[in-house]
Amino acid sequence: MATLEDLQRRVEQLEHRFEISELVSAYAVACDEHDLPRLRSLFAPDAELDSPSGLLKARGIEEIMALFIRLFKIRGPGYHWTHDHFLCFDTTNPDRASGTVLSHAETCPDNETSVSAMRYKDDYVRHQGRWVFSKRVLNFLYYVPVKDYAQCLTGPFRVTMGGRKLPGDFPEGLQAWQDFVREHGSAK
Repeated sequence: MATLEDLQRRVEQLEHRFEISELVSAYAVACDEHDLPRLRSLFAPDAELDSPSGLLKARGIEEIMALFIRLFKIRGPGYHWTHDHFLCFDTTNPDRASGTVLSHAETCPDNETSVSAMRYKDDYVRHQGRWVFSKRVLNFLYYVPVKDYAQCLTGPFRVTMGGRKLPGDFPEGLQAWQDFVREHGSAK
């Protein structure tokens, strides 16, 4: 039978899960609205923003905000939406958690309508009583102009940024993907 303390911990964890879910949604809305004050409020002062390509890399809130300003200056309207959210609480520190967020976006960098599929790898921390991002890593399956979307999954170069074509950040680097290819071969 569960103790009162155990039930209280479980209820608190449900509350924290909801707060972190709202944090993730607030990020999407703030990006779409180019809401810099709101974005600033979603990150810890020493937070990191990163991507495997290194094109989206910033440490500390001032660098993160400068990165968003650069992005928003070249990007018109956009729409980010999140799907599934996997969350894991740190069992040694109740003020820390990590998660993976599956997401899509429609954006318009340099006046070219683009679409993307992403996985955010997040670290969360409770800062001054609120959950915020301590680290957010954007992993792109694809990020391409709409005109390239129909064929974007047929090759490895699925990310277009700043006029450069880069490999997608996943799935090829994932251990399960590599194990499958090693055992069964790659798709033809």
